[in-house]
Amino acid sequence: MNSTNLADAFWRKSSRSTNNGTCVEVAGGVGWAAIRDSKNPEGGALILRPAQYRSFIHSVKRG
Repeated sequence: MNSTNLADAFWRKSSRSTNNGTCVEVAGGVGWAAIRDSKNPEGGALILRPAQYRSFIHSVKRG
């Protein structure tokens, strides 16, 4: 996604997250989803199309 502006994105962290520093945050909009490291929010984000995000989540759940 070339022009996704994440400056105004609403980032969410799982309610199951702990304070051990290994959490990610997600944000989304029409046609995109973004993932970033919660302990380094300025470090960039992985921006995915919906099908890519579904595949990512499916892979994470499978281990």
